Amino acid sequence: MANRLIDEQSPYLLQHAHNPVNWYPWGEEAFIRAQQEQKPVLVSIGYAACHWCHVMEHESFEDEATAAYMNEHFINIKVDREERPDVDHLYMDAVQAIGGSGGWPLNVFVTPGRAPFYGGTYFPPRQAYGRPSWMQLLERIHHLWTEQRDEVNGQSEQLLKHLQQASLQAAKADDTALNENTCAHMCKSLLQMADKKLGGFGNAPKFPGTMAINFLLEHYHFTQNEDALKHALRSLDAMLEGGIYDQLAGGFCRYATDANWLIPHFEKMLYDNALLIGSLCDAYSITKNEQYKRIAEETISFVNKELKDASGLYYSALDADSEGVEGKFYTWAWSEWEKHSGDKENIAALYFGVSDEGNWEETNILHVANSLEAVAKEKNVTIEQVQAHIAQVKQNLLQHRATRIRPLTDDKSLLSWNALMNIALIKAGVVFGKDEYIRAADGHMQVMLQSFYVNGNLNHVWKNGEAKVMANIDDYAYLVQALVQLGSATGNEYWLLQANELSDITLRDFLHEDGNYFYFSSQAQKDIPVRKVDKYDGAQPSANAVMASNLYLLGICMEHPQYIEQGIAMWQQMASAAMRYTYSFAQWAIWQQRYVYGIKTVVIASEDGETIQKNWNQHFIPNAYVLTSKKEISEIPLLKHKFLQSQTHIFVCTESACMHPVADLKHVLDFFLTKTL
Repeated sequence: MANRLIDEQSPYLLQHAHNPVNWYPWGEEAFIRAQQEQKPVLVSIGYAACHWCHVMEHESFEDEATAAYMNEHFINIKVDREERPDVDHLYMDAVQAIGGSGGWPLNVFVTPGRAPFYGGTYFPPRQAYGRPSWMQLLERIHHLWTEQRDEVNGQSEQLLKHLQQASLQAAKADDTALNENTCAHMCKSLLQMADKKLGGFGNAPKFPGTMAINFLLEHYHFTQNEDALKHALRSLDAMLEGGIYDQLAGGFCRYATDANWLIPHFEKMLYDNALLIGSLCDAYSITKNEQYKRIAEETISFVNKELKDASGLYYSALDADSEGVEGKFYTWAWSEWEKHSGDKENIAALYFGVSDEGNWEETNILHVANSLEAVAKEKNVTIEQVQAHIAQVKQNLLQHRATRIRPLTDDKSLLSWNALMNIALIKAGVVFGKDEYIRAADGHMQVMLQSFYVNGNLNHVWKNGEAKVMANIDDYAYLVQALVQLGSATGNEYWLLQANELSDITLRDFLHEDGNYFYFSSQAQKDIPVRKVDKYDGAQPSANAVMASNLYLLGICMEHPQYIEQGIAMWQQMASAAMRYTYSFAQWAIWQQRYVYGIKTVVIASEDGETIQKNWNQHFIPNAYVLTSKKEISEIPLLKHKFLQSQTHIFVCTESACMHPVADLKHVLDFFLTKTL
C-alpha cells in the first residue's frame, strides 16, 4: 500500500512511496499532526543517487516491524535534499553542531516546532560500526521524548538559537590586505594540502576540488608559479585516467573512495560534470593539450546523451546502483571481458588494467593503467594500432553494456545545476571555438527561463511540466552568472538585461540585514525555522562568492557603482577566511586573485567583432570580461557611444573609466601582459 509520497514527483521520494513507513513529504500537514499528537518528528533526508540511502531503506524502512514502531511513536518525513537544500543545510548544521558527522542519509529528530534535538547519518539494522542499531536509536529517542520532554524541548530551542546566531552573525570588518602576497599565501595553502604524488587534495575519499584546481591554474597565469600548474594538471590527469571517469562513455563519478582515484562512488551528478568541463577548458586554454579538449567534449556528449530531457533541460543524476548493486553497470568480470571485448591480444586489458583477479570486488573498474606508449612497446605494435584497437574494444563493450539494466536516472531538473551546465557549454564554445556549444547554451537558457521563471519568480525544481519550490540563492547566483557569460559569448544584450533584473530581485529577497552577504533561502520562504548564510564552497561554488562577482561585473556594465562596491566589500570581508582555509573558500580566492591582478572589461566595438573576439578567445586571460558592440544605440550603459560605423575600436575599461581605444587586438593582448597600452 502506498504512503503519502505517491503523489510527489521527486524520484527519491517516489522510491519510498511503497515503504510501510507512513512517510509525509515536508510540509504543514506533518507538523500539524505532530502538534496534535505531541509526537517527535523524524526528518529523513537523502537523494535518489545515494547508495547508503538505498541500503538503509532496504534494511530498515522496508522492515514491517521497524516501520510499525516508527509509525506508532513518530511522525515521519522524507526530504529530497536536492529539492529542499535549505532544509538539508539547516539540519546538517544541527547534526554537526551536536557533534555528529555529516553525510547522507541524514536522519534528524525534531520537535513539532521543527527544532532539532538529535540526529545522525546511516544507522545499521543491528548494532555495528560503533553505532547503535536503528531500532535501538528509535527506542532511545522515544524514551527521551516520553520521560524528559521538557529537557529535550529546552535543548532543542538552545540548539535552534545557536543556529540562528551563527547564521545572523555578520563577518566583522576584515583588515586582511588583498594583494599579491595574499594570493601567494592562498596558493601555498592549497599546495600544502595537495597530494603531490597522486593528485587531488588530502587523503581518501577524494573529491574533484574543481574550484581549487581553477585557482591554481589562474595563479600560474598571473605568477608563472610552475608548482601551481603542475598540481592542477596532475589532479586533472589523475581523474581522467582513473576509475572516477567512465572510460567507455565519458562522464565523471561523484568522488573516489581511495587515494588513487581508482574506485569511484559510482553516482554521476550533473554539477560535477559541468564544473569539470570548465576546469578542462581552462587546462586546455593554458596548455593546448588535446586530451583536455577530448575529455571535455566526451563529457558534454555524455551529459547530452544521458541527462538531457525532451524539453531541453538537464536531469540531475544517474544512480550509483543497478540491480541493487553499486557499480554493477560499469564493472567487468574477467569472464565478461573475454566474452564481449574482442581483446584477444590483451592489448586493451593491459591499457585498462583488466585482469582475472580484478581490482575491485573480483571485478574490474576500467582505468588507464598503462600509457599508449608503454602498451605499444609491450605488445610490439604502433601507438596508432593500439589506439585503433582500444577504440574497437570500447565499442564492443559499450554495445554489451547497453543490454545491462541501467542505473536509475534522477529525472528532476534543478535550476542551479542546469545553470552550471549552461556555463560549461558557454566556456566550451568560447575556448574550443565551437559555435554549436554557444547555440546550445542560448537555446538551453531560453528553456530555463521559460520553465523555471513563473510569475516574476524563479523556482528551483522542474519536472513533468511543473515548476515548484522557491528558488534559493544558488539558483539565482548561477543563473545570473550564466546570463552574464552568455551575454559576452553571443553579443546579445538581452541576456545582460535579464541578469540585471534578476540581480535586483536577489538583492531584494536574499540580502542579509547587514548588507554583506546573501541568505540561502528567500525571505518569502516561511516553512523553515532558520535562514542560513553559506559562504564556503561545497561540491559547488559558494553562491555568495558567485553573486559578489556577478554584482561587480554587472556594476561595470550597467554603471551601478553600488554593485561594484558591494562586490569589492564582499571580497574584502572574506579575505582572511580565504587565506586561512583556501580550499573551502576557493571560489572567493579565484575572484580575490583576479581583483588583485586587475579585472578589466574589454569592449570590442566593430562590425567584425565576432572574429576579433574569437581571436581573443584563443588566449587564457581570466581577469578580462569581453563584450562586443555592433550598434550605436545600446541599452547597456557601458556600450553606449562606443560603436562607430566602419571602424574598429577596442576599449579596456576599469571600474570607473575606459582607456583610449585602439584598433589592433594585439595591443590589447599586450596590455594584459605588460600593463601598457
